[in-house]
Amino acid sequence: MEHVVIIGNGIAGTTTARHIRKLSDKKITIISAETDHFFSRTALMYIYMGHMKFEDTKPYEDWFWKKNRINLLRAFVQNIDPHKKELKLNNGTTLAYDKLVLAVGSKPNKFGWPGQDLDAVQGLYSYQDLERMEKYSPTTKRAVIVGGGLIGVEMAEMFLSRGIKVTFLVRENRFWGGVLPEKEGNLISRHLKEHHVDLHFETELKEIIADENGRVKHIITKNDKQIECEFVGLTAGVSPNIAFLKDGDIALNRGILVNEFLETNTPDIYALGDCAEFHKHPTGRKNLEQVWYTGRMMGETLAQTICDNKTAYRPGMWFNSAKFFDIEYQTYGWVFAQLQNSEAEFYWEHQNGKICLHLVYDKTNKKLLGINTFGIRMRHEVCERWITGEKTMDYIMQHLKDANFDPEFFKQYENEIMNQYNQKNGTNLRVKKRDWKRIFALN
Repeated sequence: MEHVVIIGNGIAGTTTARHIRKLSDKKITIISAETDHFFSRTALMYIYMGHMKFEDTKPYEDWFWKKNRINLLRAFVQNIDPHKKELKLNNGTTLAYDKLVLAVGSKPNKFGWPGQDLDAVQGLYSYQDLERMEKYSPTTKRAVIVGGGLIGVEMAEMFLSRGIKVTFLVRENRFWGGVLPEKEGNLISRHLKEHHVDLHFETELKEIIADENGRVKHIITKNDKQIECEFVGLTAGVSPNIAFLKDGDIALNRGILVNEFLETNTPDIYALGDCAEFHKHPTGRKNLEQVWYTGRMMGETLAQTICDNKTAYRPGMWFNSAKFFDIEYQTYGWVFAQLQNSEAEFYWEHQNGKICLHLVYDKTNKKLLGINTFGIRMRHEVCERWITGEKTMDYIMQHLKDANFDPEFFKQYENEIMNQYNQKNGTNLRVKKRDWKRIFALN
């Protein structure tokens, strides 16, 4: 019986295993050193904040794995021998495979800062990271978070929920300046300040200083400002977790290089999820995509290939979602931090400063290219249809109601948005009545 071994029990590896089992009777083994069972990594913050218990973050009961004949092995993989098709484990044993799936995830970036390996200096990625945060929180009065991204916001909300003060060092002149356009970055910056986050823009970490016990006692910025703290959160992005593959035969760049079928350069070895890097992304997206839903989609795709139905990875249009304290964020298509030469934009922001809609379109033909929303939940399928169907801005404005996800529960802003659009463009358009048949594409 063919043996498929999967290294990593996150969303990518687990989805691969589940779908292989749906399609075949192959022997399946998942190896992980992090936890015994798959859990929802995105829920780590809610465990810390007391909203959930760890058991509640496991999508499947513990008996699920045995029932579905998926073997779970708690171990580190130290070495891969692709010629013998064998893994060397940290307990001194070896494990043979017929097909190997690398779903080894990523790790928080470190950029060689002096003191970056001190006690209470860490990222937030693994369950062990959560345990360390729990360990140091009772003796932390102030945490300094380095890097203005989504994980940093989560860590800030976690600390503030326990009364721990938070200072945020952001390299750019606004929050998440490498991703968000200026107006959205300023909106979120205001929101973070309202939640008592001490934001320092255009500020970078220079050094982390230890106390007599080897724990951080303060940091020094590049402009030589000293900030007292007992914890430093390193949230300046993540990198593929591939150090153990450096001296092997598997081709690497920033991540494990794969083609559109998630195949590496080594026969019968595949990679997916955070650790996988496409030679050239099959649909023109970024070659490294380290988000939850792409790991799931890759797992579903790879299972088909492993079960003799070779299938290319085709994720479609880029999208993502997140939450900044009280404000939900959605993005569809491409809205870059800086407007491209061929692009034009329409931006509307509510007077409360917490809700906005940003549409980017081709300035020549007015076809929609990307959407950012903050504080407005929109229908994914409608937004995707607008972009992939190359709908014009006039069409979108007239059909805004179609995308409103919760019209019964959320105040509607369509008319206000339309009025501003008409004023800007000299038009006299009106928002059309919601058409459920059109929304769900039944016609």
